[in-house]
Amino acid sequence: MLRVAIPNKGGLAPAAAQMLREAGYRQRTDDKDLTCLDLDNDVEFFYLRPRDIATYVASGDLDLGITGRDLLFDANADVDEVLDLDFGAATFRFAARPGTYDSVADLADARIATSYPGVVARFLDIHGIKADVIRLDGAVENAVGLGLADVIADVVDTGGTLRKAGLEPVGEVVLTSTAVLVRRRAAPGNGPVTQLVRRLSGVLVARRYVMLAYDVRVVELEDAVALTPGIESPTISPLHREGWVAVQAMVLRADVHKIMDELYEIGARAILVTDIHACRL
Repeated sequence: MLRVAIPNKGGLAPAAAQMLREAGYRQRTDDKDLTCLDLDNDVEFFYLRPRDIATYVASGDLDLGITGRDLLFDANADVDEVLDLDFGAATFRFAARPGTYDSVADLADARIATSYPGVVARFLDIHGIKADVIRLDGAVENAVGLGLADVIADVVDTGGTLRKAGLEPVGEVVLTSTAVLVRRRAAPGNGPVTQLVRRLSGVLVARRYVMLAYDVRVVELEDAVALTPGIESPTISPLHREGWVAVQAMVLRADVHKIMDELYEIGARAILVTDIHACRL
């Protein structure tokens, strides 16, 4: 039986569970449950603290896990990122009082407070910077004001929290994080793992693409196909109306309205958009 860890609480938890449901897997109905058995798919799900998931997977006790890339790097566990799940985006940066540091290179010998010492240590090591990393649990914005640190390293969204604490970002982005599917490094492949990865990949495609259908005159078909090449190629069927064809193609959801406008301009009609709920490519 496949054993998979997903977040028990926090921002990643509901999105991870929803994605697995869309992939056809059963999920818990009570947030207090710590396990869920999906007998139809021969999978058991374990609901764990996101910060612990990479460690459990690395130990071999669990086959796969869903966690944040920031937590994965922070754990420094022996696991590989299998699939970017495209939710839970976050940006990790250094921050300090305005005018104190101009770049990351200036952080040498600085005292850096963070809840993610593994992420910070990895970044500093890559850039050859030696600094004093101070681990704190929870919010770190007050560490500079209280004199504990010179710099903080934390997840930054709009920057509003930093500004309230009298801080501003320093240098480049440390890490762009998102939810990821992880697996123990060098673990042998098997069918259930491949199936789960394929299903989640199908959900990602279904979320990013829509099915676009339209009618167009044959004389304008080449221009229309150039706008909607599809994943492999569009499906083209003759219509009863002479000189016209029906076309179906997958297009990026983000581009669909622009493509519809351009198709209409070249003479396409009956342009319809349909959501894709699941797919295998």
